[in-house]
Amino acid sequence: MNMKFSVYSILFTFLISFSVSAQDAQLEGARKKLSAKDYTGAKADLSKLLDAQPKNKIAFRLRGEARMGLEDFYGAIADLTFALEIDSTYAEAYNYRGEAKVALGDDESAIRDFDKAIKFNSKYTNAFTNRGFAKYNLEDLTGAYFDFSKALELGPPDADKFFNRGVVKAELGEFISAIDDYTKAIELDKNDAALYNYRGVAYYNITDFNKAIADYDMAIKLDAKDPLKYENRALAKSAKEDFKGALEDYNKAIELNPDDPETYNLRGVVKFSMDDNDGAIEDYTKAIALDPTNPVYYDNRALSRTEKADYTGAIEDYTSSIELYPTDPETFYQRGLVKLQMGNKYDACLDFKTAEDLGSPDARAAIKKNCK
Repeated sequence: MNMKFSVYSILFTFLISFSVSAQDAQLEGARKKLSAKDYTGAKADLSKLLDAQPKNKIAFRLRGEARMGLEDFYGAIADLTFALEIDSTYAEAYNYRGEAKVALGDDESAIRDFDKAIKFNSKYTNAFTNRGFAKYNLEDLTGAYFDFSKALELGPPDADKFFNRGVVKAELGEFISAIDDYTKAIELDKNDAALYNYRGVAYYNITDFNKAIADYDMAIKLDAKDPLKYENRALAKSAKEDFKGALEDYNKAIELNPDDPETYNLRGVVKFSMDDNDGAIEDYTKAIALDPTNPVYYDNRALSRTEKADYTGAIEDYTSSIELYPTDPETFYQRGLVKLQMGNKYDACLDFKTAEDLGSPDARAAIKKNCK
């Protein structure tokens, strides 16, 4: 009897071990498919496993990841919730469910999930990083800064972690400190064009235009198909009054993306600075055609029309700008100046008075000089 019991015990233990081993193999196979971005295959394998093991929290969590890869975020949340019903302390499930919620724009609820992930695993680097993104989306820049800093503290250091914190520092106006983070990111990944581009923007904001241009040069060398990088370099060249170089960069940006109204507007500004008012008007007109709701484009075209003594056209543009943005004192003031040049002092003074009421000190001075 004892011998028979021992045999059954050994057999039972063997069956359990075999079952666990087979289950582990299935999970490992699913993980490999996830790594290879075969989300459909991973989901199918995990669904079979869950049919046999409906209480397998790891399988639910992995299938949640697969659903996220397939952009089935609601399905992912359902799977991750099942995993948490099995184990309410499962930090990874909270983290991934938070990621799915961020993808759906539910950042506040996502933060609650990341909080729980961190509660059950205080050294969970990814949860701090993800919570930082959610806080960033909610414009809690200080909170995002601390979370990204914690992710760096926990390590391991990588370019993305320094980049994330650098972006937040820049938005907080801490450009020199942001440059430090971007530089550390570049030391870890010298082939990421975005890192040089962002550092270039930070250098531009502290008016170190030479270093900004050097960074944009490197960014463009690594990624010559991004129009924004040419536009950024053009801005820095304009700041150095290298208008010819800026014009070349705007031309390239438009070649790469001919449907961006702001690039035409900025190129128009450069042409205006080069006294090419006809070219500037042509660019502003193109910008307006692409986006007729931006008052700045009308203001800029009005300036070029004024330079060409097309006062009627300038007034039409300022009037269009005022219709779009009726509380800008500068536009009323500029329209008043054009009316003065046309000899229409009465209407000019009305515009100056409106500009003064809106807070323009220049208009107040113009009234004292012209409106007696």
